[in-house]
Amino acid sequence: MAVKKAFGGYKINFKGRTESVEDVFGKGDLAPSEMTKKLWVFIKSKKLAGK
Repeated sequence: MAVKKAFGGYKINFKGRTESVEDVFGKGDLAPSEMTKKLWVFIKSKKLAGK
């Protein structure tokens, strides 16, 4: 079976990260859409995404 290319061409590597879920999302309640936004802000600020 052939390996599929990453969705949208992005590869995200979290290896070696020490942040907790609270560090990324905060302690309050969040809607799924807000979680997605905060996750992408974190990924872009730490330069974890690449093509």
